[in-house]
Amino acid sequence: MDERLKIVKSFYDDVEEDTRLERSRHGQLEYATTMEYIRRYAGPGAKLIELGAGTGRYSLALAKEGSDVTAVELVEKNLEVLHRHAEQLPEGACLKALQGDATDLAAFADGTFDVTLSLGPMYHIYEPADVRRAIREAIRVTKEGGVIIVAFLSVYAILFDNYLKETLHEGMEENFDAAYRTRHYAEQLFTGYDIVEFEDLFRAEPVEHLATAAADTVMELAEERTDFSMTDEQFGEFLQYHLATCEKRELLGASSHLLYICKKVGK
Repeated sequence: MDERLKIVKSFYDDVEEDTRLERSRHGQLEYATTMEYIRRYAGPGAKLIELGAGTGRYSLALAKEGSDVTAVELVEKNLEVLHRHAEQLPEGACLKALQGDATDLAAFADGTFDVTLSLGPMYHIYEPADVRRAIREAIRVTKEGGVIIVAFLSVYAILFDNYLKETLHEGMEENFDAAYRTRHYAEQLFTGYDIVEFEDLFRAEPVEHLATAAADTVMELAEERTDFSMTDEQFGEFLQYHLATCEKRELLGASSHLLYICKKVGK
């Protein structure tokens, strides 16, 4: 097993991933925003694959809503939790879960899925060749005219959210070179991108860019304030504002999690 896989598995074996999208306002915002975009393209009956499915929060919800879901997850611990949750799905819900890596989808034929979700793998893929493989595999298994939604991290939000304190120098060294260009290497664990840099990864591929959207804006940084509070009513109001503004270019880099959305076109 290569170094990337060992580092990723070690991290997720030690964290509580199952409730990540529930236990904070920024997690709730990320989930609500991502589901809003998925639902635009994945109606009932859509054949859908989620790569890096984690413990299944999206896959389970989409199976309940009528999609035919295949969930692929790398980490055994997460996959075990996903399988336990899947046992509680209502009769008629269609979900198949298996272990796999987003860089190798040889188990699936070309053009199999209406919608392909990659909502985590690109946080942990560092080598340029692996990045290209992950992107091309996601495109390959998608039907022509189908939609691919890829989550990625803003390098700027990583710095603001995690290092804008006594560890600032460490954060600079981990995420940027001397000219403030992004760095990507396995020991980072989470790797971040400049928005244009990430979009450029797809420019030579057979896809049409549909949108780049912020999934959680500055909420993670805001929640670190000791005086932060937000009622359910306030959260609902902010969510509506966020969904109306989350594609604004001037806001993208401040969001921890972002979505790149494209449609597969003929070569």
